[in-house]
Amino acid sequence: GGNDLHWHETSVEEALAKLQVDQHRGLSRKEAARRLVEHGPNELVKQKKKTVLSRFLEQFADFLILILLGASLVSFLLGEPVDAVVIFAIIVINAILGVAQELKADNALEALQKMTAPQASVLRDGEVERVLASELVPGDVVLLSAGDYVPADVRLLEANNLQVDESALTGESVPVLKDVEELGPETPLAERANLAYSGTVITNGRGRGLVVATGMKTEFGKIAGRLQVAKEEQTPLQIRLAQLGRWIGIIVLVVCAIVFVAAALRGDPLLDSFMTAISLAVAAIPEGLPAVVTIVLALGIKRMADRNVIVRRLLAVETLGTTTVICSDKTGTLTQNRMTATTVYVDGTLLEVGENGRLQTDDGDLLLLLKAGALCNDAKTTNGTGMILGDPTEAALLALALRAGLKEEELGQTYPRVTELPFDSDRKLMSTIHACNGRYLLCVKGAPDELLLRCNRIKVEDEIRSMTEEEATKVQEANMHMASEALRVLAVAYKELDAVPDTLESSSLEKDLVFLGLVGMIDPPRQEALEAIARCKRAGIRPVMITGDHRITAYAIGRKLGIVQKDGEVVTGDELEQMSDEELKEVVKTVSVYARVSPDHKVRIVEALGAHGHVVAMTGDGVNDALALKRAHIGVAMGRTGTDVAKNTADMVLRDDNFASIVAAVEEGRIIYGNIRKFVYFLLSCNVGEVLIIFASILLGWPVPLLPLQLLWVNLVTDSFPALALGLEQGERDVMDVPPRPTDEPIIDRKMAFGIVSQAVAIGIVTLIAFYIGQRESVELGRSMAFATLIISELLRAHGVRSERTSVFAMSPFSNKTLFWSTVGCLGLMAVVFLVPPLRSLFKLEPLTLMQLGRIVGLALIPLLIAEARKLMRGKKESGAKA
Repeated sequence: GGNDLHWHETSVEEALAKLQVDQHRGLSRKEAARRLVEHGPNELVKQKKKTVLSRFLEQFADFLILILLGASLVSFLLGEPVDAVVIFAIIVINAILGVAQELKADNALEALQKMTAPQASVLRDGEVERVLASELVPGDVVLLSAGDYVPADVRLLEANNLQVDESALTGESVPVLKDVEELGPETPLAERANLAYSGTVITNGRGRGLVVATGMKTEFGKIAGRLQVAKEEQTPLQIRLAQLGRWIGIIVLVVCAIVFVAAALRGDPLLDSFMTAISLAVAAIPEGLPAVVTIVLALGIKRMADRNVIVRRLLAVETLGTTTVICSDKTGTLTQNRMTATTVYVDGTLLEVGENGRLQTDDGDLLLLLKAGALCNDAKTTNGTGMILGDPTEAALLALALRAGLKEEELGQTYPRVTELPFDSDRKLMSTIHACNGRYLLCVKGAPDELLLRCNRIKVEDEIRSMTEEEATKVQEANMHMASEALRVLAVAYKELDAVPDTLESSSLEKDLVFLGLVGMIDPPRQEALEAIARCKRAGIRPVMITGDHRITAYAIGRKLGIVQKDGEVVTGDELEQMSDEELKEVVKTVSVYARVSPDHKVRIVEALGAHGHVVAMTGDGVNDALALKRAHIGVAMGRTGTDVAKNTADMVLRDDNFASIVAAVEEGRIIYGNIRKFVYFLLSCNVGEVLIIFASILLGWPVPLLPLQLLWVNLVTDSFPALALGLEQGERDVMDVPPRPTDEPIIDRKMAFGIVSQAVAIGIVTLIAFYIGQRESVELGRSMAFATLIISELLRAHGVRSERTSVFAMSPFSNKTLFWSTVGCLGLMAVVFLVPPLRSLFKLEPLTLMQLGRIVGLALIPLLIAEARKLMRGKKESGAKA
């Protein structure tokens, strides 16, 4: 079934015959499996994945690593083969670790993308089932409805007001109305109304299609070969850290040159001077930095998945931490999306109909209202379980009719549906036409304000008469009253027709209607949304609710959720229409509830908030939300109710459609950023300390306290593992009690820069003291004591940076088990180097006595105590400032 057959020229019957399929049963599962083997999966050929070798070589493209490679080569040429080999081996091990982590991160992302892969509804063996779009084969009969991507190229078999946005393929910006008639052979691609193409979007109506081409044979597949060059985006954080790395590299080269010249001028042999310069380069370069960032971001993504948030782009993880406004749809995210009809307005009176139990009614008007509501309805009861599937408001109407003793099957047999005008967000109405004793019945339901404009008659006590001004006002008042109780209100009307008009025009059809009544339903707020909103407010994040509901309903729910206090904080879509962008910028400062809003309004709200420097997360589930999701800093799609289009544009997808999950994701985002700060703080204070040790020894005219090999060991063993473990901290307890950080805040702010310098000086001084004590006996002993002191003080430093505010003595060492065990492991490895003779001679170390060890531990504790004293003073200063 390639596209070489001109499917648009075939009739529906011919197309079905060519692909040997019955349109009412679809393919059998067995035949579908056979065709899947024959035609291959319905996917575009992916870019070739990077090979492990190419990934491995990429690890060496880092500026800092190149400096080290150069150092290794020069050592070798200068006749220091042991140093050269060890430096090289360490670089290779580093690269292997980097590749392993990259693969792990990629696999995690791939698994997450599979969770958000598009699905399709397909008819197999006469039953409708959801399958992955990649499993479709030519001959499959698929069901199409608004909000889906067309999953493959299809020849349409049925089209009810089906409109498709083909702009991705043809560049035509207006959605195309589809039908099923066969066309002439010369019809150009853009005018083939009986075909729908893979990758285009259904914006309205529904239909059925016969799959005629899949994968690379689709029209999109033919183009796709050209589109496969999506660049991996780097997050701002990764870019900043890469810049930091380059700066460090440049500074290192300059400092090394100075040291080399200074040592040579002092009269050291050139080889020794050079090795000193190399040991400095080794000391200064934080080898672990790039790898640790990638790993921490990937682990964060996995943690978020455990909290029902699927992150589709690394960038989102970082942006989440800076979020200042969360704009959320109301239905299903802040509320339970479980509509129950509780109140009815009929015959001029309000009736409470309760939430369950049987409805006793002998009122003909009420029964007619319920009947019309159940007919103008796409919700269905599932066989057996009695669950109602479909749009929640429609499900509530159907449930109410069933409670009053109406039977779904009987209604369908007595009043078969002939045709329909589906709901759309412009007219806010839906109409269906049903055959009834040789005549036709038009049932209409929708927004009360819109429907009332189209009614000129009313049914009261079984008679139909013209609607008076007074009656219209009473309906409006009932509508307002129900809305103020946080009810969602739908109006229902009908009229009889002699014939079905040839063209279905809403303007001619939906007028001169007979008003039947109103139905009010409640969608209760989610308990966890209430708690999440309170957390948002503590965290300095503003929750904003956006809803299609009536202003009064929106205000009532907003108040229940604690988003608004007074009525003035609600703006409607109509009011938005009237505002200029400038006026809207003023409004968004204070307004937190938007009612009766269309998707275009969402885009304007996002942009107005962005103009104030806000970082906005915006939820969406419909086709028309895609633009708002793209414009927001973080687009959040709904995993359950969201359309494929929304999921594909979003940065993250909520598996449970729950507002609380967005807040959980923000918390994770803040924790991850905090952890990245911690290990940058840790790595830099250690590396600067090492540079100071070498630099000071030259100024003092001492022998170098640490050899290049010893420094490399410290950097790769003592620094990397604790740095990784810091990336797994659970986060500060009060991480959600502080305002979001500004987006332009540098990773290394003034406080941190001061901390890095003071800790580096402290670590440098205690290491030099240890060296001084030891070298009175011999230089080797001095180096051994300096080596041990440096390692222990850096391991203690890792524990000190676990929190920027809480004292290390107030934290359980086991609350970060990874850090605890990596500390134990590093101390164990140090012991091995000292105790195993061949290793000891390779590293040129001397055995240590207990007395010497005692002094080393005492010295190593000093930098930690200094850091803790600073925390204490800062805490006092901050609480003083607050008081």
